[in-house]
Amino acid sequence: MMAMRQSIVTVGLVASAMVLTGLAATAGVDGEYKIGPEDVLDITVWDNPTLSRAVPVRPDGKISLPLLNDVQVAGLSPMQLRELLAKKLAEYMPSPEVSVIVREIRSLSFSVVGEIRNPGRYELRSGTTVLDALARGGPFNDFASRSRIFVLRPNGAAMKRLPFDYSKAISANAEHQNFALEPGDIVVVP
Repeated sequence: MMAMRQSIVTVGLVASAMVLTGLAATAGVDGEYKIGPEDVLDITVWDNPTLSRAVPVRPDGKISLPLLNDVQVAGLSPMQLRELLAKKLAEYMPSPEVSVIVREIRSLSFSVVGEIRNPGRYELRSGTTVLDALARGGPFNDFASRSRIFVLRPNGAAMKRLPFDYSKAISANAEHQNFALEPGDIVVVP
């Protein structure tokens, strides 16, 4: 029984590592993927289906679980959350084995707003640039100002404004004008 339990835990950890590798590439950052609001997590407690469930991360960065109530998870890696949950559950059961898998990544997004046909919020993939975002938002409306586009980027409590000139970005030898987006960026087409 113990060998079977260790095999299942090992399979869970290998699967988690495979998911983490893909997520780090998707996030476009070095290191482990950090859980964010709106992500959906699979929390599995070995041999305890009552505690095992899929949970969404709320906008406040917390999840709700039986026995533990609200747990702050935003900013943690899945492995850090696994350790935290095991520690908290140890108050209620001996040696809990916990697995955390990110089922859906919804916290990595950007928005396109303004004079564009399909404004909205879009999923951020690795390497998404401003031109990619504008392509996702559809064609410009008739009165869009292509030379006054800018990106609002979260910078702590403030927003940083990054100018973007569409005409310059698509001209020859101006690839440096087309920069990569980050989670939470808002592309504004005036």
